[in-house]
Amino acid sequence: MRESTNGLPREGAAPYIHSRPLPAYRGIFAVDAKGFTGRPAIEHETISRAVPELLETAFARAGLRNLWNDRTFPNTTGDGYVFGFDPALMPFVIHPLLLTLQDVLTDYNVLSHGALPIRLRASLHIGPLADTGDEFGGNGTARNDTHRLLDSRPVKAVLASHKENITHLAAILSQRCYEDAVASGYTGRHPDHFVEVAATVEGKPFAQQAWIYVPQPSGPLYETAEADGSVEAPARSAEERPAPEPDIAPSPQVSNSAPNGNINTGTVHGGQSVANNHVAGDHVEGNKAGRVRGFQGDQVRGNKYQGRR
Repeated sequence: MRESTNGLPREGAAPYIHSRPLPAYRGIFAVDAKGFTGRPAIEHETISRAVPELLETAFARAGLRNLWNDRTFPNTTGDGYVFGFDPALMPFVIHPLLLTLQDVLTDYNVLSHGALPIRLRASLHIGPLADTGDEFGGNGTARNDTHRLLDSRPVKAVLASHKENITHLAAILSQRCYEDAVASGYTGRHPDHFVEVAATVEGKPFAQQAWIYVPQPSGPLYETAEADGSVEAPARSAEERPAPEPDIAPSPQVSNSAPNGNINTGTVHGGQSVANNHVAGDHVEGNKAGRVRGFQGDQVRGNKYQGRR
């Protein structure tokens, strides 16, 4: 919001009053470092400086140096970085840039001895954003959604569940980004590389369909990996769901008693002899059958017959 001649900020343009041109559509690219807040404070500045340097190296290796040089509203987020770019180049950012960034992070984490390991989440989106050329440029719903996707449960869970020495990058694409750049066939990656997820953010009123892409996976992709490392099986279509179990009324419970004797509940052929001798064993009241966890037999230490004469 620009200042007026009297030094006070001008009033913002109220929505829904009259029509105005849309801002230019832009691709939005954002990354965050995993586990940044849990790092010692002395490491924060080093990581904040390293992230844009790693991005610049990846763009150069992927043949996209001009895109990096022409980026709009670049801004560090402390634990990450965000900028806008020409949306026509989105297919190249998805591939080969993301795969190249995975390789750059591998080199940094594995081959650079003593370096602080950095694993990144990335989000990609397309939408109208105004670029005012100052620190206020690039603000709007499309950018907000980009950061929400970056913080969403699915991409965090995938990176948490994959091996830290193999998977250094997990990306999430908005539905529009996927439809425009991937499903349309413009990206050099088959749609089977992408997994549809429901992107939600804990504590935020945000829920969108999105797509996960992991250039070098080392864990579950076709399940919903929870942030605590557990894995929940995906929802299945109606055709894939098993038929429901038929309702069977439980049989009435019958209690039979035969102290020191024998009860037959069926047909007996031939003779039957019963000796009413005392037998040392378990005394059971109620129904011993049913669902049993663990060892059902006797647990004996020492001589089971010691003291019995």
